[in-house]
Amino acid sequence: MKLELRGITKRFGDFVANDRIDLTVEPGTVHALLGENGAGKSTLMNVLFGLYDADGGEILVDDKVVNFAGPGDAMRAGIGMVHQHFMLIHPFTVAENVMLGHESLKSNGLLDLAAARVRVRELSDRFGFNVDPDALVEDLAVGAQQRVEIIKALSRDANILILDEPTAVLTPQETDELLEIVRQLRDAGTSVVLITHKLREVQAVADTITVIRLGKVVGTAEPTASQVELATMMVGRDVSMTVDKTGATPGDVMLAVQGLSAVDEVGVTTLDDVSFDVRAGEILAIAGVQGNGQTELAEVILGAIDASAGSVTLDGEEMLGKSIKEALATGMGFVPEDRTADGLVASFSIENNLVLDLIREAKFSVRGGLNIAQIEENAAQKIVEFDVRTTSAKATAGSLSGGNQQKVVLARELSRPLKLLIAAQPTRGLDVGSIEFVHKRIIAERDRGAAVLIVSSELDEVVALADRIAVMYHGRVVGIVPPDTDRNTLGLMMAGAHQEEVA
Repeated sequence: MKLELRGITKRFGDFVANDRIDLTVEPGTVHALLGENGAGKSTLMNVLFGLYDADGGEILVDDKVVNFAGPGDAMRAGIGMVHQHFMLIHPFTVAENVMLGHESLKSNGLLDLAAARVRVRELSDRFGFNVDPDALVEDLAVGAQQRVEIIKALSRDANILILDEPTAVLTPQETDELLEIVRQLRDAGTSVVLITHKLREVQAVADTITVIRLGKVVGTAEPTASQVELATMMVGRDVSMTVDKTGATPGDVMLAVQGLSAVDEVGVTTLDDVSFDVRAGEILAIAGVQGNGQTELAEVILGAIDASAGSVTLDGEEMLGKSIKEALATGMGFVPEDRTADGLVASFSIENNLVLDLIREAKFSVRGGLNIAQIEENAAQKIVEFDVRTTSAKATAGSLSGGNQQKVVLARELSRPLKLLIAAQPTRGLDVGSIEFVHKRIIAERDRGAAVLIVSSELDEVVALADRIAVMYHGRVVGIVPPDTDRNTLGLMMAGAHQEEVA
């Protein structure tokens, strides 16, 4: 089935998300969409899938103009979509999820669940998905849940499958398995539209690459194009794909974590006897699939949640029992994984966000009030130093792109001397240009002598930044390895194998 988008335009108020975009997806090909965060890739696919109405242009399927009033129309036309955040009902079985929305009935009017099971087995066997139709979705690993989403789309006879950031929460092994599935789908005649910011994956599986920048198509490329060439097209300037982390000179232990355990509000263990240390002038990266205790680890160290056992010392001082305010005053900087919810006040100005935890410092206060002149001067300096793209320091933080919001958080956290910097998912959702900047600032903080603890589900980022890598699985550290450890070994550890089991 051939798909063609002609002159697709989509506006949100005065903002033009898609500006007269032309795109052709040939039958039985993998077509990758590349672009910075906010470039308009997902918006374009949401228009195609009927989630948004286009303000201009037309969609053609097999050279015939089609109009989709909603996703149901798109699915009936042979278009399926697997969203970045899965649309599954966790207490339901695989078969129940697959049949949801297009249920078949027996002659007595009851649901024909047996037919759904047969369909799941048929598609699972054809593509090697290895999915049990009677398994509960809540019991499946993330990679298996994604295969269920693909089965859902294929069960509706999708000839074109849209995958939106499909490897965001997968281990390296699961990523390789998914890419092989994409190749099988292509070879079976299904067209795949792949939205991803991971250049390695595009090169591995794409037949054609379309690059979108600021809502416009800026060019197409072959998968033989280098990562540097693709990144330059995405950003519009030269981008370094590697960061120079040589010159590390680790000193004494700055952060020591011993026997740390924690349970959540319903009594489930989130951290289980975690121990490691980080030296001054060193980056320790915590690797693992999201949801294996990394978030809780960072929050316990900060003092945002309580530990049930263990010890956390910073420069010899016990941190457990201290408040967040006290932890920051001790010399800790914290970049949260959700910058919008935990790192910024979206309705506050940029200049006020830059002094959120510094407002009681003498230079920002005067006779019980705010020293507006100093706050404005600080903002002017940080906006230049951290290359925050904004029309005014008085613009709200919520008006900034994701990359610029992250720069504001970094600028604030690095505004004072730090003993320890904790950066959780520091480049999540950022484009390659912003990633380059953030990585350089993190390395600079290490070289200044701070201990740095990185929490990231992006394996490329972990390898690029780390002096050592600690891998977490189900709340435990299963091993600490050097950054030149091969990806297969890291992937096995992320899936639960202990260091000695894969050594």
